[in-house]
Amino acid sequence: MELERIRNFSIIAHIDHGKSTLADRILEITGVVSKREARDQLLDGMELERERGITIKAVAVTLPWTKDGVEYQLNLIDTPGHVDFQYEVSRSLAACEGAILLVDSTQGVEAQTVSNCFLALEGDLEILPVLNKVDLPTAHPDDVAEEIENSLGLDATDAPHVSAKTGEGVAELLDRIVEQVPPPKGDPDAPLKALVIDAVYDDYRGIVVYVRIVDGALEARQKIQLMSSGKSYEVNEVGIFQPKEKKTGRLQAGEVGYFWGAIKSLEDIHIGETVTHAKESGPPAAEPLPGYQEPQAMVYAGIFPSFNADLPQLRKALEKLHLNDASFSFVAEKSEALGFGFRCGFLGLLHMEIVQERLERESGVQIVQTAPSVRYEVERVDGEVMMISSPAQLPEPNYIKEIREPIVRAQVVTPPEFIGTIMKMNEERRGKYVRQEHIGPTRVILVYDLPLAEIVYDYYDTLKSSTKGYATLSYDVLGFYPADLIKLNILVNGTPVDALSVICHRDEAQKRGRDLCQRLRREIPRHMFDVPIQAAIGGRVIARETIKAYRKDVTAKCYGGDVTRKRKLLEKQKEGKKRMKHVGNVEIPQKAFLAVLGGKEDDKKKRKGR
Repeated sequence: MELERIRNFSIIAHIDHGKSTLADRILEITGVVSKREARDQLLDGMELERERGITIKAVAVTLPWTKDGVEYQLNLIDTPGHVDFQYEVSRSLAACEGAILLVDSTQGVEAQTVSNCFLALEGDLEILPVLNKVDLPTAHPDDVAEEIENSLGLDATDAPHVSAKTGEGVAELLDRIVEQVPPPKGDPDAPLKALVIDAVYDDYRGIVVYVRIVDGALEARQKIQLMSSGKSYEVNEVGIFQPKEKKTGRLQAGEVGYFWGAIKSLEDIHIGETVTHAKESGPPAAEPLPGYQEPQAMVYAGIFPSFNADLPQLRKALEKLHLNDASFSFVAEKSEALGFGFRCGFLGLLHMEIVQERLERESGVQIVQTAPSVRYEVERVDGEVMMISSPAQLPEPNYIKEIREPIVRAQVVTPPEFIGTIMKMNEERRGKYVRQEHIGPTRVILVYDLPLAEIVYDYYDTLKSSTKGYATLSYDVLGFYPADLIKLNILVNGTPVDALSVICHRDEAQKRGRDLCQRLRREIPRHMFDVPIQAAIGGRVIARETIKAYRKDVTAKCYGGDVTRKRKLLEKQKEGKKRMKHVGNVEIPQKAFLAVLGGKEDDKKKRKGR
C-alpha cells in the first residue's frame, strides 16, 4: 500500500459515549468481520473489559476501504475513555495523524471529551468532531455542536451525525476520514525505524511486539536491533490485526502491526523504544524516536501474596503485567504486618482495581492489597528532600521540616442545578475555586484546585451520588504544595499495623480516625477475646472502638445454690480470655485493608443495612 493511501486514526471520547460500538460498526461495514461474526465490544478481548463494559487496553486494527474506486488502508486504534487510562490514549495518539472526537448527542461535552481533545491538539493531530447516538429521541445534535465550538474551539457545523448502534452515517464518516486525515509521513526507502506501541507475553512465542513503522520496512527473517538495550534478534513472523493477528510477512512505512522473534526476556523490551536494522558493527542504522513521556503514578498501594511461598509467582505476574501496561510500576517492599511484597504505582483507583483483578485472574495468586495512598514530598531538617509513597516511609516528626502534597486542577462538567452542591463538596475537601465556564444552557465547567489525596479517598463516588450521576471529572497534576499533614497510626489489639496507617491533614485527623475505627470494627471478624482498634497520632490515642469477644454462657448449668459458684465460673472465664489475648493473633481480612477507602456514602449504606 502506497504511503498516500494509508490513514492512521484514533477514536477518543468520554466513557460510555460509544467508542467500542462505533469500532464494531466500522469493522462490520469495512468487511473485516461478517454480521454473523459481529458481536458487542469486538475489540475488547479482555474478559474484564466485557464484564465492566469499558475499554482498558488500546487495540489496533487494519481496515480496507474503497472511495471513488481507490483502495485505502485505514489503521484504527480504539482507546479507553476513563481518566485512569489516559496514558493508553496518549500512546495511541502518538501513532496516529488524526482523531475522531466522538460526542454523545444526548449527553454533550463531558470532562474526558475536553481532556482527550487537548491531548490530540498537543500531538498536532487532525481532529474530526462526530456526533453519536443521533437515533435516540433525546438527541439534540445542534446544541451539542454548539457546545463543542464553545468549549473546544473546533468547527462542528459540518460534524458527521452517526448512530454507532444502527450504523447510520458510518460509511460517510469513513469517507470523511479519507478526505480529512492526512497520510503518514515517512520514507519507505530509508533504514527501518519503528516505534514500539505495546507488547504482550506469549508462553509459546515469547514477547509479541506491536509497532508503528515510521521509516523503511520490517520483514520476516530480518535481523533487528532494539535501540534501548542494543540487543539483536531475528524476526520470525510479521503481520497486521484484522482484528485477530493476520500474517503478512512485511510491514512498511505508515503501517501498524506486530512481530515476534526470539525475544524471551521481559527486561529486553520497553514500550516507546525504537526498533531498527541490526548492524554487525558501528552506530545504529537510524536515530532513535523520542518515544513516550514517562507516566506519573498517582496512587500507590502495597500488594502482598496471601501465602509467602507465592512471592516468586507474584513477581513474575507483575513483570508480565508491566510489559503489557507500562503505566503500572512496582518495587519490592517489606511490611511488618504482611511480610514481603511490592509497592505498586497506579494512575488512579479504577486502574488499581483492574490491575488487582488481572493479577488474580491471570496468575492465580491470592493477594492482599493495602489501602491506597498518594505520593508526598518530604523535606527533612537537614535539607534533604525525599519522595514517599506510603505512611511507613514517613520519618519521625522531629526530623521533618515540611511535607508537601500533590495538588490537581480538577475540571467538573455539570448541569447548572448542581453547582452549589459541588462547590460545597469541594470546600469540604480543602478545594480552592479557580473559575467557572458556561459551555451551553445545560452545561457548566467548574475548575478547582484540590489535594489529590482527597480525590483518592471518596471524591468520585460522592460526586456521582450527589449529582444523580450527571457530573463528570477529569484532572491534571499541578505540583507539590506545603500542607499541615500528619501520620495517623492504626493499632489493632495494641499492635501498630503499618498497612492500615494513613497520612491525612491535621484538622481532619480526629474525624478520619473515628471513621476508620468504626469501619474496621465492622470488617474485622469477632475473636475469642476483646479486640481494641485505636487511631493514634504518635503516642496519643484519638479514637477507639472495641470488637467484643465471643462469650459462652458458662453459668447456664448453675440452676441454684450459692451465688459464689457462678462468680467462680465467670472469674475463671475472664482469666482464660486474658491469657488468650496475650497469645492470640488477630486475623485481618483483605476488605479491612480497603476500609480506609469507604466514604460518607458507604457509611450511610451500612447504617441503612443494620
